[in-house]
Amino acid sequence: MVARLVSPAVLGIDTSTVEVEVDLRPGIPAFAVVGLPDTAVQEARERVRSGLVNQAFGVPARRIVANLAPADLRKAGPQYDLPIAIAILAASGQLSADALAGVGAVGELALDGALRPVPGALAMAEHAARRGWRRFLVPEASAAEAALVGGVEVLGAATLREAVDLLAGRAEPRPPAVDAAALLAAADGGGGPDLAEVRGQAPARRALEVAAAGAHSLLMIGPPGGGKTMLARRLPGILPPLDVADAIAVTRIHSVAGLLDPGRPLVTRRPFRAPHHTISAVGLVGGGRLPRPGEVSLAHRGVLFLDEVCAFAPAALDALRQPLEEGRIDVSRAMTTARFPAEPLLVCAGNPCPCGFDGDPTRPCACPPGRAEAYRARLSGPVADRIDLRVEVPRLSREELLGAGGPEPSAAVRARVVRARTAQAGRGQGAPNARLGPAAARRAAALDAAGTRLLGAAIDRLGLSARGVDRVIRVARSIADLAGAERVGVDHLAEALQYRAALTGRAAA
Repeated sequence: MVARLVSPAVLGIDTSTVEVEVDLRPGIPAFAVVGLPDTAVQEARERVRSGLVNQAFGVPARRIVANLAPADLRKAGPQYDLPIAIAILAASGQLSADALAGVGAVGELALDGALRPVPGALAMAEHAARRGWRRFLVPEASAAEAALVGGVEVLGAATLREAVDLLAGRAEPRPPAVDAAALLAAADGGGGPDLAEVRGQAPARRALEVAAAGAHSLLMIGPPGGGKTMLARRLPGILPPLDVADAIAVTRIHSVAGLLDPGRPLVTRRPFRAPHHTISAVGLVGGGRLPRPGEVSLAHRGVLFLDEVCAFAPAALDALRQPLEEGRIDVSRAMTTARFPAEPLLVCAGNPCPCGFDGDPTRPCACPPGRAEAYRARLSGPVADRIDLRVEVPRLSREELLGAGGPEPSAAVRARVVRARTAQAGRGQGAPNARLGPAAARRAAALDAAGTRLLGAAIDRLGLSARGVDRVIRVARSIADLAGAERVGVDHLAEALQYRAALTGRAAA
């Protein structure tokens, strides 16, 4: 007899349907798993056999063949343990085959028959809802995450025995009560380090606010100890709180990567990722034999902080071109292709040279001739051209070091940022200013004659590229939004040009 049920497969953060079918036939007892399984799937034979025995089910003394269709799709991970075990029980008559109609299942089996959580439960539940599955059986530890999705009945089970009882109608399902909006409302989205702790650095604080208002990328250059890292780590505290759609989008990525905190089915705060400068290009943008999200995707709708940016491998930095321009990253491998969303707010910080004191008025640079230029050249021109804001973070004066903290806490700055983002939403943009296309940005800015003349003069003087002009216009629109202005004025455009002109000749501008 052949028994069948379906299970979702995760490909990047996309999903596909896998049909799990089990055939029991006479012959020498054996257990084979076919359908292009990886090692973890092949090892399901031992986990399923032990799980069945330890949950007081019988293992048929027959030749067992479990096929995972389609056969040309590589199957990875232990998530097929539960559907294979259930199909064996249905094929051997220990569970009615009718109980599997419209049912999808996913879960890893422990040797004692307990069910362990699997990564990607949210993406799998979304797939189940899109495909019209009636019920979706998952480990109890993954049930709350899967229940964030409507349109499918989520069944959470702690053991194989409980899963079978739920399908057979011998146990009442316990629907996990999860309200994404309530979880977000209860979270303190503005928690974390406060901007009031930062001394001095008024230009950098202003650049941080503009970056938050329009989701603009930011580059800070200055000597060691000026406060670059301190400023960057306070950026999440001035960003608007996540809405439900963004929270689910972020949760989906972190779930697929296996990074969700136990007991927290929803990511309620904007992510902050700060990879070490030794990270590879694959680690930064994603990839691998079976593509997985990289840091640029894990920071989606949050902050990606590259400290000591010029110490990163040039190949890794150059791989950021596509996500900075298009908000996504496409990873192609021999057997599969995956697309990951990648819309982080990129913040880069670095020293002007290896010793850190090139251009410092009080301490001379100790680098050999040409070393500082070579160091800054590691951040290539095409990548630097995609960074909207450039600001210098100089050494603090004695008065600033011995004085009080900053003039404003994060909450006050965040209120202005939220008003600016609300103005952008009111224009029907559907995205923050940094993500607008060239035509949409020009419509939103609506430059007058004086602004057009100023921008034309800046093109001649600064040698702005076409991309640079578009980015200046977007930044000016964000500055106008912070000021509550309906149109972009000359003063807003002048400030945006200052950020573009800053560090010219110093940081691959």
